[in-house]
Amino acid sequence: MCLKSRKVVEASRRLGERFADWRQGKISFAEFDASVQGWINHVRYADSWGLRKHMLKQFRW
Repeated sequence: MCLKSRKVVEASRRLGERFADWRQGKISFAEFDASVQGWINHVRYADSWGLRKHMLKQFRW
């Protein structure tokens, strides 16, 4: 399975927005975590360990 680069960019942008919303108190951590877990479950069928590691390191709290 191959991931399209535009989908990776879209996911990065969307997760970044969700992270910012959580930091500002607009959403709960559970909502942010659900978004991250949903994305991980979506891409885990691809050979995406490096991509997941790269994407998630930007969300350090």
